[in-house]
Parts: sequence; structure tokens; C-alpha cells
Amino acid sequence: MGSAERIRVAAKISAEQHAKRPVVAVVSAMSKVTDLLLDSLRKAEAGDQADLDTNLKTLYARHFECCRELLPPNRQEAALAGLHGLISEFSRIAKGCLMLGERPPRSIDEAVAIGERLSALLMAAHLESEGIRAAAVSGADLIATDAVFGNATPLMDATRQRSTAILGPLLKEHVLPVVTGFNGSTLDGRPTTLGRGGSDFSASILAAALDASELWIWTDVDGIMTGDPRLVSDARVLEEVTYSEAAELAYNGAKVLHPRTLAPLVERQIPVWSKNSFALEKPGTRIVPKIATARGPHAVTSMAHVALVSIEPANSVLSGTKIMARAVGALARANVEVLAITSSSYRQNFCFLVRQTELERVTEHLEESLSLEFAHGYLKPVNVDNNVGLIAIVGEGMRGTPGLAGRIFTAISREQINIIAIAQGSSELTIAIVVHRDGLDRAVRAIHRECGLGNV
Repeated sequence: MGSAERIRVAAKISAEQHAKRPVVAVVSAMSKVTDLLLDSLRKAEAGDQADLDTNLKTLYARHFECCRELLPPNRQEAALAGLHGLISEFSRIAKGCLMLGERPPRSIDEAVAIGERLSALLMAAHLESEGIRAAAVSGADLIATDAVFGNATPLMDATRQRSTAILGPLLKEHVLPVVTGFNGSTLDGRPTTLGRGGSDFSASILAAALDASELWIWTDVDGIMTGDPRLVSDARVLEEVTYSEAAELAYNGAKVLHPRTLAPLVERQIPVWSKNSFALEKPGTRIVPKIATARGPHAVTSMAHVALVSIEPANSVLSGTKIMARAVGALARANVEVLAITSSSYRQNFCFLVRQTELERVTEHLEESLSLEFAHGYLKPVNVDNNVGLIAIVGEGMRGTPGLAGRIFTAISREQINIIAIAQGSSELTIAIVVHRDGLDRAVRAIHRECGLGNV
């Protein structure tokens, strides 16, 4: 959805399928628009009206230009009026933040949802201009969520009721709904968002709510790959992966899916296709509940912008288990995802890996939750290492494969890279390894080579 041309492609894909069966299209904002909206709110909070006004002009210009390129002259006036109304709505919220000198979480969610509403309006208008009945629909009217602003969780029963009531009649009348991704609303109507990159999550929520036969996610890559092609020259597209494998890869840094995308689909076992909108002829990757034959690792992924947070008792008086429980509770209250966690048995110290973007919240909540222990010297100061990276080796077929972990560790050691931490769940689906940042890329290549992931 980055330009008028990309919107045309998205509309063409949707229209072709709409001619064969009922289809719901879920769209994201135009590329970089969400960043522009968030930056505008930061400018407003800081009292920088000049930069805020500049951003608003950029927002107007980009969407108005796209509208004129996308639509015939006789359809532009109505669409431009709609765009103007939506951007005026964003301007009102931003200028409210300017007056307050702050950005309330609820206001942020209401404001950033404008990006998807703008692109949905443009795509629906283009479809109509091509003779296809279409309607822009706000995800806030369909997806019911809790009240965790910025990273809300769907309430599926209420979402099913809303979606059936609103989308059902449109589909019955052969209208193509163009739904805004990324946003929802609480049961009492307050706007929420599903976290960055949440448009694919929106699509999976609606697919589950509507009992869809399948979900197609169109991105700018050929599918789910055995490794990052920017790091691994012989990385290849996987024909099939399981829900669990795809979710683990997304959670640990793969750029194909939103980490929570697959959760709503598992119960109903709705298959998913990950395909490339820039190469429509490519088959893509099919994501399914199970694969008939699964042997060894399927893929390796990595994440660079992470931090390793370590907590260590100053003596053996404290119960490490209780301290760990309180620390994990603090992370839950901070709404932080823990990428990996390890502990030692005697010294009762433990460490966990988080995204650097969440580090400030992590340290703030840990210090608040364990303030008494820190104040009396029962705990050593929290140690944070930002110079690390995460590697995740994922595969349903790794369970019970003898010698696999040893081979992986040996491959890393051959590159003279020190392993800082290791974590593996009881399912044996994923081996997570923390290494120094400067060895991250070499370690990924070594593992990909050792596991033969480039071989067909």
C-alpha cells in the first residue's frame, strides 16, 4: 500500500478473488505513514507546532497526490473530501495533545488508526471506479478488544458478533469490504490498536471470526525463508511450515508476519498463504496445522536490537524463585514480551532477553517491583547488556534429534563466537541462543550451513 501503483495491485488481487468467492480485504496504512503520525504526536507533545504543521502538510500532500493518480477526475472530489475529513480528525487530536503537552494512550490509538482509514478509503474508491462494488469499513467497528492501548488483545466472541452483523450483509450483496487493519475498539467504543505491524493480525482475527476457508497475507517477500537472504546467500523459500514454526519465526525476528497473527486461526485450523505482491507468480509459503514429514530444523532467524537483562542476589538469603516470580510479574505489568529466559541453580541469578524498544519499561517496572531488595542491598544492581543478538533455530522435526544441539554449538564455536546464553522449551521446537552482536551474522550463516537449510 506504499503508493498509487501498489494500491492498484492490491485492488487487482482482491478483485480477482472477489469474482470467484466472497472476499474481505484488510489494508495497512501507506508506507511510513504510521511513523509520520506518531512523529506528529511527539511534536505536539513537545509543543513544536511548526514541525507539526509541516507533518500535516506532508500527510495531506501524500494522500492527495495518491488520490489524483489513482482515481479518474470525476471521482476525485468526493475522495478528496473524505481524505480531508480524516486528516482534519487527526489534526484535531494532535492539536489537543499540543494544548495538553502530553499524548494520552487512548488519543494515540485513535490518531494512528487514521493511516489505515486513509488507505482503505483510497482502495475502496479505486475499486468503485473500476466497476467493483466496494465499501471502506473501520476495523474499530469490527474487532472488539481489551483496553490495553497500543497493544490490545481481541475479544473473539464480541468480534464474531460485530463482524457477522456488519460484514455479513455486505458479502451477501457481493460488496467487497476494504477493512482497516491495525485497529479495534473496546466494548464501550474506545479506539485501540493491535501493536505495530498489526494489519496481518487484524486479518487473522477476522478470518477466524468469519470462519474463512483460508487467509492470504501479501507482503514484499516471496514467502517464509530458511534464513534472511540479506545474511544467507543460499536462503530458500519454504513450501510449507506449521503454525507453530511460523509463529516462532515471527516472534524471533522474521519479517514476514506479526508475531500474534496465527493465534486466532489455530482452533479453526484455517490455512494461511504468505505471498509476494511484487511477484504474483511466486507460489509463496503455505502455513498449516501439521506437516506430514518434518526432519530437523526448518529455518534460522535472528534479532539484533535486543538487550540481556541480568538479576543476581547479593547473597543466598533471598529465594531466587520468588525474586524471579516477582520479576516476571513486573514484566507482565509492563506488557513486555520476554524473548528468552535462563537461570542458574546455585547462585540463583537469572537473565532474560527483551527488545531494546521495551528496555526502559522493563527497568522501570523491575526497580519499582524490587525496590526494597535493591535499597537494602539484597540484590545487585540490574545489569543490562545491549551488545547482544538473538538467534533462533526453529523446526518441528528437532524433537528428539540426537546431536543436533551439539552440531549447532560447534558450528558457532568454529567462527570463534562465544555463546552467552541458551534457552530451549520442552517442546524442542526452538533453540534460542544469545551471542555478542558482532558475531550475530556469522553465527546465523554458520548454523544455516551446518543444518543444510540451503539444500533443496
